[in-house]
Amino acid sequence: MSVLNPYDTFLDGRPVVEILEETPGALDALIESIGAENSSEAPAPGKWSPAEIIAHLADCEVVFAFRLRQTLAEDNYTIQPFDQGKWGEQYAGMSAAEALGVFKAMRSWNLRLLRGLKPESAGRTVTHPERGTMTFGTIVETMAGHDLNHLSQLQRIAGRNS
Repeated sequence: MSVLNPYDTFLDGRPVVEILEETPGALDALIESIGAENSSEAPAPGKWSPAEIIAHLADCEVVFAFRLRQTLAEDNYTIQPFDQGKWGEQYAGMSAAEALGVFKAMRSWNLRLLRGLKPESAGRTVTHPERGTMTFGTIVETMAGHDLNHLSQLQRIAGRNS
């Protein structure tokens, strides 16, 4: 596991933008497989339900949107970390469909940005207080690895429900 990208072990060799493009459809299929009636059930005590995992992905997509744009807009930008557990305290009662709608809208917006970038943008640097100096490209790789991590969680849950 890389200090700069704690999700790099989930990357599977595909182009990261391809992973980012495929995630919304994969989430649709997984939520359909899990079923709306089961999406609010946590797989174990203290674990997030499928709906809460998707709400987390939606929150992270908002965070990534800001980080990507700030990295492009400002020299020597310092990323603000966030406490995902505290953010997650707000997820109770949120449906998977509602969270997925937010995620898809933000992902579409972020993909639009990524597709229009100049190649040199990938090397723009940013500082993460806990991880050190990283590049715009590392942020995008983190997004893809993060997607794959949570997709695998949802696949395990879907497998238990089938």
